[in-house]
Amino acid sequence: MMNVRSVDWLKEHLPDRKVRVIDCSFSLGDSSAGKTTYLKGHIPGAVYFDLEKDLSGHVKEHGGRHPLPNMKNFLRKIENAGIDNDTVIVAYDQEEGAFASRCWWMFRYLGHEEIFVLNGGYKAWKEEGCESETSVPDYETKSYTPSFNEEMLASLEEVKGISNREIPGILLDSRSEERYLGKEEPIDRIPGHIPGAVNIPWTEGVKKGYFLEEANDRRFAKLDRNTPIVVYCGSGVTATPNVLALLEAGFSDVKLYAGSYSDWVSYDHHKVETNRTSL
Repeated sequence: MMNVRSVDWLKEHLPDRKVRVIDCSFSLGDSSAGKTTYLKGHIPGAVYFDLEKDLSGHVKEHGGRHPLPNMKNFLRKIENAGIDNDTVIVAYDQEEGAFASRCWWMFRYLGHEEIFVLNGGYKAWKEEGCESETSVPDYETKSYTPSFNEEMLASLEEVKGISNREIPGILLDSRSEERYLGKEEPIDRIPGHIPGAVNIPWTEGVKKGYFLEEANDRRFAKLDRNTPIVVYCGSGVTATPNVLALLEAGFSDVKLYAGSYSDWVSYDHHKVETNRTSL
């Protein structure tokens, strides 16, 4: 897989000074749990990136529950972690890979090519009998120059255009079927989905933190490879494993709607649907 690396690969390359590991462990139910877990044990040399403090910005009226971070702040975090444009980065978390995938997407958006997600995450690392440590590394500050890849980010206007069938494109809702159909909505103020969106849950493409490459042909069989695809979820986090999986499956025009459904419903005039859309 192009965007994923195995535990064996990381074991072999971890001593390389060009390699930097990022622990993205997080819990949506307890925002402090990820850092606590990191301090209890992590892959040797790993730095910690927090979903809400580092990989997201401050929540405002619009922009969703996990808006993109202030880029100056994000770049400062990167440089303080000893990362420059030539660093080979491997991100992991202790769940199903969504938080690591958000980190992967952020670096791809910056134009970074050598960014990967650790297949199986920290659990796979431990199951292989690999060492961990509790010390927090202190790296020499580096300089990082971004080359933003705007083709990875969809604007609200683009989402509206696709939803209204004014421009070509597919809206792909990555949430569970229950949330997509509006049968349950534990977080956002209105149940349902963006009009015209199809549903391919991100959880169908992973199992115990491993990306199921063999499942992609089945999951994405009805998608037109020549049509732009905009992927969203609730807040722009769990959509990113689907972005990664689509790129792995050979789709090229794939964007993230970073604000996702929580941004969409922050506008009172936006409509939602609860019926299923078929391709």
